[in-house]
Amino acid sequence: MSFNSTLTIWYSANKRDLPWRKTKNPYNIWLSEIILQQTQVKQGLPYYDAFISNFPTIEDLANASETEVLKLWQGLGYYSRARNLHFSAKHISENLNSVFPKNFKGLLQLKGVGDYTASAISSICYEESVAVVDGNVYRVLARYFGIDTPINSSPAHKLFKAKAMDLIDRQKPGDFNQALMEFGAIQCTPKSPSCKDCPFSIKCVAFNQDKIATLPFKIKKAKIKK
Repeated sequence: MSFNSTLTIWYSANKRDLPWRKTKNPYNIWLSEIILQQTQVKQGLPYYDAFISNFPTIEDLANASETEVLKLWQGLGYYSRARNLHFSAKHISENLNSVFPKNFKGLLQLKGVGDYTASAISSICYEESVAVVDGNVYRVLARYFGIDTPINSSPAHKLFKAKAMDLIDRQKPGDFNQALMEFGAIQCTPKSPSCKDCPFSIKCVAFNQDKIATLPFKIKKAKIKK
């Protein structure tokens, strides 16, 4: 069975019931992705619900004051995310007729949207075949293929992006990206991954070579001595 098929079957049986997975609306997907930057799902979920409740559309968010937005964001930290969210909402509402850019390159033009977020939105909402690369993807691919390139080195993103692009399901890229991230989030976790019931264990290099604890590899920063 192929990597895609195995991942798809696992995802169908194990994916979490999350509100942003019930829509293809780019506003909802964008909001969830910005909230989940530097934030775990459990912590981010009530914030997502609060934003959707208070600002159900991009126009509602654009018309809100920065004070209102920051108040709802309170407790999440990294407040530049909230300011960028508000800035981009006003830009989309005022300059793009409230219509989100419909491809990866266009989404990259939004303030606060980088490669990962643009890949997620374009694949989930528009079925554009652009692979996501985040910490979960680094971990799953590094372990499965035995990749020892340091994930915090300059060549890492390009290498892992290319590997993910080779694997992506061209027919359902959004589902593939969500499945790969979900697998890393709840199965192939940083510590104590569920290897015994992992559908990839037979072919997983890290599992078969006892490298689970050492992959993905990260260069340790030199400690500054006083």
